[in-house]
Amino acid sequence: MPYETITGLEQLIERLQGYDPEADVELVRRAYAFSAKAHEGQIRRSGEPYLQHPLAVAGVLTSLRSDVTAVAAGLLHDTLEDTLATSDELEHEFGKDVVHLVDGVSKIGKIHFRNYEEKQAENFRKMVLSMADDIRVVLIKLADRLHNMRTLEHLHEVKQKQIAQETLEIYAPLASRLGVGWMKNELEDLCLKYLKPDIYAGLKLRVAKREEQRQQYIEEVMQHVRQALADSGMPGEVQGRSKHLYGIYQKMERQSISFEEVYDLAGVRIITDTKMNCYGILGIIHSLWRPVPGRFKDYIAIPKSNLYQSLHTTVASLQGEHVEFQIRTDEMHRIGEQGIAAHWKYKERGQLEEKDGKAFSWLHQFVEWQRDLTDNRQFMDSVKLDLFHDVVYVFTPKGMVKEMPLGSTPVDFAYAIHTEIGDHCVGAKVNGKIVPLRYQLKSGDTVEILTSATQVPHKDWLKFVRTSRAKTKIKHWLKVEEQKRSLEIGRRLLEREFRRHDLPPAQILKSDRLLAVARESGYETTDEMAAAVGYGLQGTTQIVNRLLSLGSDPSHQAAPEEQGTVRAKAGKREEREVKVKGSRDLLMQLSRCCNPVPGDRILGYITRGRGLTIHSVGCPNLDALDYDKERLVEVTWDTTSPSIHAVKVSVLAVDKTGVLANVSSSISESESNIRRAEITTREDRKAILDFIIDVTDTTHLDRVLKAIERVDGVITARRVRAWQER
Repeated sequence: MPYETITGLEQLIERLQGYDPEADVELVRRAYAFSAKAHEGQIRRSGEPYLQHPLAVAGVLTSLRSDVTAVAAGLLHDTLEDTLATSDELEHEFGKDVVHLVDGVSKIGKIHFRNYEEKQAENFRKMVLSMADDIRVVLIKLADRLHNMRTLEHLHEVKQKQIAQETLEIYAPLASRLGVGWMKNELEDLCLKYLKPDIYAGLKLRVAKREEQRQQYIEEVMQHVRQALADSGMPGEVQGRSKHLYGIYQKMERQSISFEEVYDLAGVRIITDTKMNCYGILGIIHSLWRPVPGRFKDYIAIPKSNLYQSLHTTVASLQGEHVEFQIRTDEMHRIGEQGIAAHWKYKERGQLEEKDGKAFSWLHQFVEWQRDLTDNRQFMDSVKLDLFHDVVYVFTPKGMVKEMPLGSTPVDFAYAIHTEIGDHCVGAKVNGKIVPLRYQLKSGDTVEILTSATQVPHKDWLKFVRTSRAKTKIKHWLKVEEQKRSLEIGRRLLEREFRRHDLPPAQILKSDRLLAVARESGYETTDEMAAAVGYGLQGTTQIVNRLLSLGSDPSHQAAPEEQGTVRAKAGKREEREVKVKGSRDLLMQLSRCCNPVPGDRILGYITRGRGLTIHSVGCPNLDALDYDKERLVEVTWDTTSPSIHAVKVSVLAVDKTGVLANVSSSISESESNIRRAEITTREDRKAILDFIIDVTDTTHLDRVLKAIERVDGVITARRVRAWQER
């Protein structure tokens, strides 16, 4: 478990020497003195000296039992970014290893980015590549993020939500993948505090009220276990453990239940000496109480990718209440608490032991996959997909275990083995039987991929593959093929237009005059321009006119395009102005699948014959199309003239008198009109209230949803898009 926040240098050194008596404490003292001088006069938003932040970060690193080099780098991690200190100074004072770590953590502060998403992607890309050759980089970054989250109350609300959302999507899952469970739990709880403050406060109050009663019950369960272990002569330390708030919230959301229906707020952990005794104690627990079917997991036989090992079982214990037990050895417990930090060799620059390096091969594989993604939005989407998932464990025909995201298909499995196998995958056998390519793999499946030299990737595969690697490889192949077809079509169209004007196609296509027209139009080569014609992005008449004009006046230049504004219509919805880069005369429409609202991040996609369709970023339909990047157009909302948008909202509530009236009232009080309402009751005494309401933008929508969630009896309230209902 983490220690209290460090408040002074001597406390930091004492904690470091507690697990590494031979640590070079003089290096830490010099790093502290350098940081104090570099940050002199700087004050944090909280009003305390800035030095308290790097000191706290170094303290978190000692909680992870980091080596002295990492602790020193933690004290210096902001000096390159926020002070006048240089890399040369740091290297002269502290050596190359410390500079390498500090530079890996530092943000890219001198490059101009178009938006926050691009900056976020480049900063994270740099950190990912740095941690590939020294895992300590990411541990310092996690320690930095943890302390920033602990002091987030001093920032503006908008910034709080932005940082909390990024933490929930990237840093908490990263801590989980690295096996640092306590840090993942604390980060998630802090994110919930700032993203859903009302829910967080309510859960905290409810958990506190039930804590005393629950603790008494768990203590009674533990006494039964201790007595059973003593009677059998089996060694084991029995501990109680509490479920963190975000875990409770997730369970309520996932199972659509109220807080009162969450029974496993606390559990029991048993720590013993050997693996054999873990299974022995499991037998004792199952002899005391009946195990709950489907709730046993053996992470000792098949460890998680972060080397986590433990037996998990849930039993119906005293009075029939469900209690989850975790059974592990001392070594498993140490790894469960420290994660990857328990594995590196201190003296070899953040490198892992060979046996542990193989277990963490996903990290290097993850880095390699990201090298193929140059588009920042795709990069961040794949980061979130690869980090934040449940897993299944499947076997190759030779018995090797492969960890795959939950929902993976044989096509994902094929691409995980090799790109060539994925590209030529024609079928699969699971447990000896032929299955469809969209079959979702289950833990324990043995998968054999069938290939054919004539098989090629299909666009339909994008509808069911789960991993970012498979999606990236399929999109890349489709994009190359689409470019070939578009080039061929474009050349044919140009040749036909040249003939109409009595121009010799073969000569013109190879001429310098056509190359000049291409460059004047913004293309590097005539092939690029021909491909644009094939896509429908460039007209042949315009090219011929420029070609003829260039023949009589070589200095002719087309006027640069300026940013224009086009009105978008979608069915009977009110007009809404959307700014588009380039004054293209395009028909526009708002996508019905994601129903974007001002405040959503949006992108335009050019469809042949249908003009420009505006999608929300993250829309699955857009994701299935974006391999063809030439058709993506940057667009933004023009907020100068507010308008009304219809949005679907779904509310899950307890089925009791007055809930519908109170929810309707909360919507009206939030200055929103209800266009339509539909109520469905379920057998478990829950009601689903679906509304179509009017909002002006996402800020207005958030205000409405918060008002609904405050209504007594409401469990959840969320926005619903058309693609989520399929």
